[in-house]
Amino acid sequence: MEGKVGSRVVEAVLFDLDGTLLDTLDLILTSFRHATLVVLGETLPDEFLLRDMGMPLARQLREIAPGHAEELLEVYRAHNAAHHDELARVFSGTNAVLDRFAELGVPMGVVTSKGSPMAHRGLERFGIRRYFRAVVTADDVSVHKPDPYPLAHAAALLGVELAHTVYVGDSPHDIAAAQAGGAVSVAALWGAFPAKTLIAAGPDHAIESICELPALLGFDKPEGV
Repeated sequence: MEGKVGSRVVEAVLFDLDGTLLDTLDLILTSFRHATLVVLGETLPDEFLLRDMGMPLARQLREIAPGHAEELLEVYRAHNAAHHDELARVFSGTNAVLDRFAELGVPMGVVTSKGSPMAHRGLERFGIRRYFRAVVTADDVSVHKPDPYPLAHAAALLGVELAHTVYVGDSPHDIAAAQAGGAVSVAALWGAFPAKTLIAAGPDHAIESICELPALLGFDKPEGV
């Protein structure tokens, strides 16, 4: 079943993962704080740690401390893996919305800058992997958001043109990638970035809850949300 946003026909829906489907902000922050304290001997401001969120972790750590990126990565990953199931959670309404799209036969995919092992762990942990015909992680592509290639790759796996997809994400990098590839960009205002930052990035649409997405695409609001 096709949706429609204004005059745009939508044949598939793509989602970012962290900050869009899964609430991992506490997990990410505690992992950053732990890694910087262990490796650098200090904790850095949260705003500084999160400024490049939405890009591959290794690149974020190179920006934080170029000479210590590899050690930071090792410590971060160990802490993140140890505390993932304790601190991560799925955003309210996510399952109901994904159920609705699945009932309608709308193809769905995930495009994330997260590495494959932890991305799939999160999807499986919360029982939502089954909804997605395509999952593109940082390990699956050689270029990353804000380049549109990861989105285009996911669209190809779903058998649709990127211009006929919606991409929902909570970072300016997500919005930029969607815009560069010609997809409809939807800012997820419930994620880690301030709403004003996302609005300034110029998304086609902005929603305050994932529960608003079916109506935005011309589908009824799912039951139970």
